[in-house]
Amino acid sequence: MIGRKEEIKRIQYLLKSKRSEFLAVTGRRRVGKTFLVDTTLRTRYCFSMTGIQNGDMAAQLVNFAVKLSEYNGTFDPVIPKNWQMAFLQLKLYLKTLDPSQKHVLFIDELPWVATARAGFIQFLAHFWNDYLSKEKHFILVICGSATSWITKKIVNDTGGLHNRVTELIHLKPFTLSETHEFLKTKGLRLSSQKVAKLYMSLGGIPFYLENLRKGESFAVAIERMCFAPNGLLKNEYNNLYQALFNHADIHQAIVEALAKHPYGLNHAALLQALGMKKATGSYQRALEELLVSDFVIEQLPFGKKKKGVTYRLVDQYSIFYHRFIQKNKKYTKGIWQQLAASQSYKIWTGYAFELLCHQHIDAIKTALGIPSVYTEIYSLYVPTADKKGFQIDLIIDRKDDSINLCEIKFHAAPFAIHQAAYQRLLQKRQAFIEYTQTKKQVFLSFISNHPLVDNAYAAEIVDVAVVLEDLLD
Repeated sequence: MIGRKEEIKRIQYLLKSKRSEFLAVTGRRRVGKTFLVDTTLRTRYCFSMTGIQNGDMAAQLVNFAVKLSEYNGTFDPVIPKNWQMAFLQLKLYLKTLDPSQKHVLFIDELPWVATARAGFIQFLAHFWNDYLSKEKHFILVICGSATSWITKKIVNDTGGLHNRVTELIHLKPFTLSETHEFLKTKGLRLSSQKVAKLYMSLGGIPFYLENLRKGESFAVAIERMCFAPNGLLKNEYNNLYQALFNHADIHQAIVEALAKHPYGLNHAALLQALGMKKATGSYQRALEELLVSDFVIEQLPFGKKKKGVTYRLVDQYSIFYHRFIQKNKKYTKGIWQQLAASQSYKIWTGYAFELLCHQHIDAIKTALGIPSVYTEIYSLYVPTADKKGFQIDLIIDRKDDSINLCEIKFHAAPFAIHQAAYQRLLQKRQAFIEYTQTKKQVFLSFISNHPLVDNAYAAEIVDVAVVLEDLLD
C-alpha cells in the first residue's frame, strides 16, 4: 500500500487492544477509505455491508439480511422488519464467534444506510452500548464519503453515540511524493514535471490516478479521462457532490463561485458572487460541510487572527473542471493539446502550482531546513490606490523569530532572475517589512518547478531555493 503508514499503525493498535473498538473512517469520495479498511482488516471481517445509494429502508434491510446470511453461512436471508430486529439477528450471530480473537464489523457508506426516520442511528448506538462495548473482541468500523454527516451524526452526536468513537481516521489525498510512488508502481514512467501537472489537474485521488494507463502521455491521459465522450472524469463533478451532500445545489454554487477566484473570497464577496443579500441557514450549512470535507479551507491574511477570513477552493479536480472541462463539453480530437497551448492554461498552471505548494508545507519546510520549527502559514495581498500594492504567494511565519517570504513560479524552463525581477523582489521584501512592522529576520525563498538559473542576482536576493524534486522526496 502506498503511504497511509500512520493510519495503518493506528489500525494495528486497535487489533491488539484489550477492549472492543469503534473506528470511524472519513474522507473525500474516491480517496481510498474502503481500500484502506479492506487491506488492513478484511481477514478479520465477521460481517460487512455497503449502503445502497438512494435505497429506502426496505432496500437497506434486504441488503443487511443478504450479507448476514453470507457470513453466518445459511445463505437463506431472513429479512427483519426494522433495525431493532436486524441488530438482534446480528447479535445472535456474533455470540457464536470465538471470543479469543478480534472480529471486525464493517458498515461502508453508512450515511446511505441511515435513511430518514428509519431509526438506524439510535439502534446502532444501542447495539454498541448494550452489547459490543461490553465485549473485548470486536472492532466496529463505519465509513462514508459524507464526512460532514458522519462528523455530525456519529462523531459529535449528543445522544447515544456521544464520545463512543474510540478512533477517528480522516483520510487525506496522496501527497505529490505518494502520487509519484503510486504511478511508478503502475509502471508509468512520468517525469517530475508531468507528475506535478497531473497532481495540479486531478489532485492525489487514488481512484483517478488508478485509471491512468501505462504508455500514455500526460496530454493523452487528460484528454481521454476528462474530455472524451465516455471519459471517467467528464461527468464526475455532478456525481461527486450529489453523492456527498443533501441538496447539493448550494454546495456546487459555492464551489463554482470560488473556482473563479484562486485566492479565495471573504463572506461578503462570496455572498455577492452567489447573488445572496445575506447568509441563509442552507448557505452556512453548505459552507461548513465543504470545509469539513476538505473541498474548501479558511485562510487568514498575515497578522490577522480573527478578521479577514477568506474561503479558498482547494480540490484540484473541481478547480480543473470549472477552468476547462465545463466549458468544453463538446469533444473534438486534440482538444486538450489546444487548450494546453492557451494563455488560460498558462495562468492556471501558476495558480495550481501555488496551491500545490500550500498543500506541501511539510516538504517545503524540510527543504528549507526547518522541519521541526513551529510555523504558521499565510499569504498576503496588499492593494493600494497607486497600484503599487504587493502580493506574497506564501508566508512561513516561524517561532524562531524568522519569516520566509516564498516567491512561487511555474515555468516551462529554468527561471532566470534578471535586474528587473531582482528589483521587484527587493521592493516586495521591503514593502512587507514596512507594512507589517515585523522585527523578525525576513528570508526570501524561491519555489519553482525548474531550478533557478545560477547568476549574481539569484545569489544576492534568494536565501534558499526549493525545486519540484524537493517535494517528491
